[in-house]
Amino acid sequence: MSDTTATGHAAGGLSAWAGASAILFDLDGVLTPTATVHERAWQELFEGFLAAQPQVPGYSESDYFDHIDGKPRFDGVRDFLASRGIVLPEGPTDDDPANTTVQGLGNRKNRIFNDIVSTGVEPFEGSVRFLKAVMQRGLKVAVVSSSRNAPAVLAAAGLADRFPVVVDGVVAASEGLPGKPSPATYEYAARLLDLPSEECVVVEDAVSGVQAGEAGSFHSVIGVDRGAGRQTLLEAGATLVVNDLEELLP
Repeated sequence: MSDTTATGHAAGGLSAWAGASAILFDLDGVLTPTATVHERAWQELFEGFLAAQPQVPGYSESDYFDHIDGKPRFDGVRDFLASRGIVLPEGPTDDDPANTTVQGLGNRKNRIFNDIVSTGVEPFEGSVRFLKAVMQRGLKVAVVSSSRNAPAVLAAAGLADRFPVVVDGVVAASEGLPGKPSPATYEYAARLLDLPSEECVVVEDAVSGVQAGEAGSFHSVIGVDRGAGRQTLLEAGATLVVNDLEELLP
């Protein structure tokens, strides 16, 4: 990754992806506002779960960013439970959402999420403008998401036809790839685009995703501050942090 660190807007923004051959986008919070939907779904899940355990501290807003954001779903369940000193049976992958297991809770969260997004998703306007500019310049693009719902979210947002390569939680599981903060899913997307990692820019809003980009040999890592905090993303390894991807346009 480039060792240039900046916090500016358009002047530094263009240089952060100049000379790259591809942009690898996270999905939730970068292209679509579904990060907030995930946050709501996790809150609903764990508030309900913890209500039956009054001796355990309740769910707080910081729990999402501290233990869940950007991680594969079941890792988020495990890490949150660990923060409360709770150990549950793993359960089968297709466990009933009503069951109190790691897989059951993860599947319950997924059901809540899908209920919320079933009415449609509006992508961030600035992200769509940046995506169009990137494609007009001939750069390749891919989506790299920890979510197993990435194809459905892209379809709901009207972006499915823009991305020939989507590496999501289902692909990661089938290929045996560790989730973020490992760089493995981003590196796999680069290989599918037939490009070296050094020619690919990672765009992320989650700390674990920025850490994944920083851990690999990527052209640069652009952080999008949707709540994690500019300084937090810089400390995680972002080359540049913006509030909206439109800031990356000349």
